[in-house]
Amino acid sequence: MEKVYLDNAATTQVRENVIVKMQDALANFYGNPSSTHSFGRSAKTGVESARKTIAKYMNAHPAEIIFTSGGTEADNMILRCAVRDLKVETIITSKIEHHAVLHTVEDLASEKGTKVLYVNLDEFGNPDLENLEVLLQQDDSKKLVSLMHVNNEIGNKIDIAKVCDLCHVNGALFHSDTVQSIGHYSWDVKEVPVDFLTAAAHKFHGPKGIGFAYIKKNSGLKPFISGGSQERGHRAGTESFHNIMGLEMAFVEAYDNLEAETAYVTELKSYFIDRIKEEIPEAKFNGHSGDLNKSTFTLVNVCLPIDPQKALMLLFHLDMKGIACSKGSACQSGSDLGSHVLTEILSAEELKKPSVRFSFSKYNTKEELDYTVQALKEFVEK
Repeated sequence: MEKVYLDNAATTQVRENVIVKMQDALANFYGNPSSTHSFGRSAKTGVESARKTIAKYMNAHPAEIIFTSGGTEADNMILRCAVRDLKVETIITSKIEHHAVLHTVEDLASEKGTKVLYVNLDEFGNPDLENLEVLLQQDDSKKLVSLMHVNNEIGNKIDIAKVCDLCHVNGALFHSDTVQSIGHYSWDVKEVPVDFLTAAAHKFHGPKGIGFAYIKKNSGLKPFISGGSQERGHRAGTESFHNIMGLEMAFVEAYDNLEAETAYVTELKSYFIDRIKEEIPEAKFNGHSGDLNKSTFTLVNVCLPIDPQKALMLLFHLDMKGIACSKGSACQSGSDLGSHVLTEILSAEELKKPSVRFSFSKYNTKEELDYTVQALKEFVEK
């Protein structure tokens, strides 16, 4: 095999229909959506139609969907504006969140004096909800909880409905980074009434550079970027029309094919777990990534029985075999610090061994997984 792409948690292959839709948008709908002439009105209609489409699938109001450049901007928008506009004094999060959240709350603590509390984690990386309740009741400050639905490195899923209820019973706002779950799980914001969530199109076979924030109506948040009245006044700047069209198409195709594609990718993950257990029995699955009931169906994180010196060549070996995977989040791939997620849940001895994240999509096959497991086995044994 020439190429095997198993890094779908970093980004995904764009669907063919999404590419066609974006090409049409670029070629035929080049007016500025804020212009009042027919070219502009046509583009504006497309933007608002996409907003309504996304809102409909999520049982939200169109005004609650704000297009952004992706998940990182959306996380920054919500957290920073909550402190600035809603007078949030305390943010409760965990130490295994995406850096879009962790670095933002650290900056808020430094710049604004925001108090940041970290909920305890169990040995698998799950937030301790009893401890969360204690933190929520610690004082009378205005609080916001930020916990991701699906962890991007180990795939753990939190009980988002329970967390949401716990926050609201205690008078706190709830934000969830749902970048790894939007497009993979059904969402109903009336059923699970989160205050804020974030999404990125490139995680569900859409284009990079576009995403959205769900901001509950009448939240009180003011503009994050000034300079124009676009995006219902929340985000100034000419809308990226072709990207929004790509996001809409990817979103629709993800949810119209959700049941079949979930079943297919779940089977791939189950098969990969079985093959790893058969061929490399000393391997360990980090977090709950090896448990289909407690983690997302899209990824596994495997700790391999390889000594530290040899481990330095593992990703190079796989890349030479044409296999794309990662040792953690793509956002920190240039760092030598290792995974901040695994640092929180693995022992010092386990951290010396290499851990690799393999993430799957509808475009993968069992033959690719067999090839990957064989390449891993060869490296472990040689």
